[in-house]
Parts: sequence; structure tokens; C-alpha cells
Amino acid sequence: MVMDEGVIKYHCDWIKGKSVEGFHITALMQKRDLMHSLGLIGVYENGIGFGNISHRINNSYQFIISGTQTAHFPILKPEYYTVVTNFNIEENSLTCCGAVKASSESLTHAAIYYYQPEIMSIIHIHNHQLWQELMFKVPTSNPDVPYGTPQMAKEMFRLFDEENLGTEKILVMAGHEDGIISFGKNLDEAANILLNFIDKTDLKSS
Repeated sequence: MVMDEGVIKYHCDWIKGKSVEGFHITALMQKRDLMHSLGLIGVYENGIGFGNISHRINNSYQFIISGTQTAHFPILKPEYYTVVTNFNIEENSLTCCGAVKASSESLTHAAIYYYQPEIMSIIHIHNHQLWQELMFKVPTSNPDVPYGTPQMAKEMFRLFDEENLGTEKILVMAGHEDGIISFGKNLDEAANILLNFIDKTDLKSS
């Protein structure tokens, strides 16, 4: 499989600025750095980064997400987060405002927030053992659908409709090697779903 994690495939209208000023992102930063410390967000030996985290802004479709090409930082400072202010899944485009561009998986996050208004937080991690263990045991995206595309965003809709994703709150991205997404009504729920699966299967991070 060709590894192309971290490559932005959508059209990004990037408004460069200090977008997260005024937002309370301490909890978001803490959860992201925890995921990094566990090896669930990080960088492969070939230098390609993986993993990201986001949180919805109030009851809007806007959300704060870790920036692209930031997975190597053990501690991610506020300037490495950005705000997705608008998106169009059909056109494979989004607008973000911040000092960095939004993560390559931002459209997938957007699709989940769009489809499920009660979801407030999303975590995308990589762990090869857990990925293999959970494949087709929890909601699993079509292996032919690559990450960072409108097709993957639409796969989220299918998983909600056909595979009980709204209850499971975790999915395996079969076409995105090692990729797993969890979500919840807050950051704690999204993180605990992942950590509980890791504890139950006695896995170590990749």
C-alpha cells in the first residue's frame, strides 16, 4: 500500500491568521498531547505524520483542528491549531483560518460534525494492531475509498446509516492503513472509547 498520510487532497482556502485566539483549547491540547505520548499521533520512520484531533465550536459546523504537518510535535502549541470555518464536501473544499492549514482529514471530520449535531469531539489515530483487530468488527469504511476525499466523507454517512456508527462511536478506515476514528459528546468520551479498546486488547501503540 502506498503511504500518503499527511497529504492534503482537498482544495484549501487558507486565511492566514491567529484564529484560535479567544478560544479555550486547553482540553483539546491536553488530549492531543496525550495521544502523541501514547504513539497514537506521531510520525512513521519515513517521516510521514499521522493522526489529528478536533473539537466543534459551540453548536455550529465550525471546528478547531490540529494543523497539517504537525504530528511530530510532542507538545502542540496553540499556533498549530486552525479553525475550519466553511466546507463543501461535494466540491472537496474547505476554508480554514489560522497560522497553519487544517489537517488532511478535515473533510472527514466535517462530515461527521455535519451528520451528527450532538458530536462535539473527534480523534483520528493510527495503531496497526488495533486497526487489524477491529477491522469489520466495528463500523469499517470501504477499503477502496481513500482518505481525505469526498468519497471518504460520504462513507461516514453510510456508516451512520448502515453500520450503527452513531452508537459505536468508533470506526476503522479500511482504505487508510492503521487509521481509526473515535468521537463523542466531549473530548473525554472520544478518548476513552479508544483507550478502552486498547486496554481490552492489551495492545501497544505502533
